[in-house]
Amino acid sequence: MFKKILIANRGEIACRIIDSCRRLSVRTVAVYSEADAAARHVRMADEAFCVGPAASSESYLRGERLIEMAQRAGAEAIHPGYGFLSENEAFAQACHDAGVIFIGPPVEAIRAMGAKSAAKRLMDEAGVPLVPGYHGDDQDAERLQAEADRIGYPAIIKASAGGGGKGMRVVRSADAFAEELASCQREARASFGDDHVLIEKYLERPRHIEIQIFADQHGHTVSLFERDCSAQRRHQKVVEEAPAPGIDEAQRARMGEAACNAARAVDYVGAGTVEFIADDSGAFYFMEMNTRLQVEHPVTEMITGFDLVEWQLRVASGEPLPREPSALAIDGHAIEVRLYAEDPARGFLPSIGRLAHFVAPPASAHVRLDSGVEQGDEITPHYDPMIAKLIVWDVDRAAAVERMLSALADLQIVGVRHNGDFLARLIDHDVFRAGKVDTGLIEREMETLAPASPDVPAVFFHAAALALLADERARVATGASPWAAVDGWRLNARQHRTLVFTAGDQEREIRVAYADDALHVDGERAALEPSEGARYRLIYGASQQDVSLVGPAAARHVFAAGAHYEIAWRDPLAEAGAVDDPQAELTAPMPGTIVAINHDAGAHVEAGTPILVMEAMKMELTIKAPASGTVVRYDCAVGDQVGEGAELFEFEADAPDTSA
Repeated sequence: MFKKILIANRGEIACRIIDSCRRLSVRTVAVYSEADAAARHVRMADEAFCVGPAASSESYLRGERLIEMAQRAGAEAIHPGYGFLSENEAFAQACHDAGVIFIGPPVEAIRAMGAKSAAKRLMDEAGVPLVPGYHGDDQDAERLQAEADRIGYPAIIKASAGGGGKGMRVVRSADAFAEELASCQREARASFGDDHVLIEKYLERPRHIEIQIFADQHGHTVSLFERDCSAQRRHQKVVEEAPAPGIDEAQRARMGEAACNAARAVDYVGAGTVEFIADDSGAFYFMEMNTRLQVEHPVTEMITGFDLVEWQLRVASGEPLPREPSALAIDGHAIEVRLYAEDPARGFLPSIGRLAHFVAPPASAHVRLDSGVEQGDEITPHYDPMIAKLIVWDVDRAAAVERMLSALADLQIVGVRHNGDFLARLIDHDVFRAGKVDTGLIEREMETLAPASPDVPAVFFHAAALALLADERARVATGASPWAAVDGWRLNARQHRTLVFTAGDQEREIRVAYADDALHVDGERAALEPSEGARYRLIYGASQQDVSLVGPAAARHVFAAGAHYEIAWRDPLAEAGAVDDPQAELTAPMPGTIVAINHDAGAHVEAGTPILVMEAMKMELTIKAPASGTVVRYDCAVGDQVGEGAELFEFEADAPDTSA
């Protein structure tokens, strides 16, 4: 076993690797960009070195710098995690040349599986079933269009060097092919430095089933069973589970053997994932092999009881696989959700900011949280906006679903928008509960899964009102003027107040009456008793309930009974000076880079026409015309870095037609 390793990654996977290393008494060296100087993985590691500015290309992707840091620190090996350089054959080769062990597969295996087109030809030779498609080297746009026409629509364009849902476009008609191809190639160049694509027949309502394989340096290859990753949004996995619902032992054995054959075909060593798409008939087709640990590996760990990072370290240090195939078995069911800083109400636009409040469900044998951030940390625009992975285990799938819903209800986050409520709606959806998930479920059911207008229970408003009154008392508790007293005293009578609160589009008046010994809220005796941290005990009439309160009265976050609402107090003094903002220019929804401008200044366009494309946090955002009109001028150019709220272009809408 190694004595010290360098982790060439960041965030939750770096923290995850450090956890295993601590248990194995392996010392760890972290690397960080200037933007990550205070990051959790830096705080956790035994040593840490800065490797450059915030941009990944100048820090985490500088392979020679990472190897230099490993040598300086005396690390025997480098663990690449996933993403960044984990599947970069040049980096793996450079590690080998420098005498530093790369904790991953051999360079030849990475090369063989790194180019999707070549990998599919290799899998065809190995007898692994493939989806009909074109995987050739001729990348002329007309040739690619002709191949898509031959295969038939819908078709899917994929970046050959891609992964993680990047560089993929579904095309449903020949007329849309050219535009989707250009967008896919542009994203592929930005994400992978390679715009080579392949074309495949797009299967309607397929399932995404992947097999976790492991191989050692002694010729042993095993399957650690399957995961279902069908719940996806924009080809990005959202929910993963193991084992896959509806897969019987016979199909499990066939898919496991096909995955092991794929690994043997390239003399694979280490952790790898062979991804298939499957249909209702039981047929399955090879998609790709990821030559690294996967984001969703915890669900496999939960049903097998194995630490896959430990297996990686042992295999890379020359040890045989810890278990014989006959000793492998599935125990129970596990589900993982990816908790992202994003706003489902705004098309899942990434959200950035400080985690002012972050409370996770308690860890146990049933609940696990893998996170690269803690309360007080920043979600920046520089990297993937994942907050954490929440994983649950239980004796069967139905119990695991309930366990996940309970864990999501215990989650509390303030400071960024996030998809926690969306995930709860997805897990609770009838189709998901029935185990009938396919890759198009989220898009089909977005109307059901989208956030609803808040119908806020009274308890949230009552808690907000009591918190406001407590704030007022706290401000005068130091002996201020008696005229500032807020105990409700009045000559000959006690005061009544009406407080107005809002939550989304909902508004509510709360009537407060001051009695000699208590407050009465909406006619009931009420009190808010501090517990610990942001937690309180709300006593209202004959009932009691735990609540958590975070933030000021103008934006109070109230958590209770597994729900969360932002309750704002309408301060009449503050509203007196408010004015409307007549700003009408189209602005950047978040920091990013302008990658395409589709029309010249002066062009007349119809409503909904794509005007420009910006890239932000690993995704493309298309800014469209808000109405029929003219693009007067641009305030940016291709390649420009723009901040959130930056004016992108001036637009003049057509005058309304009054001729009728």
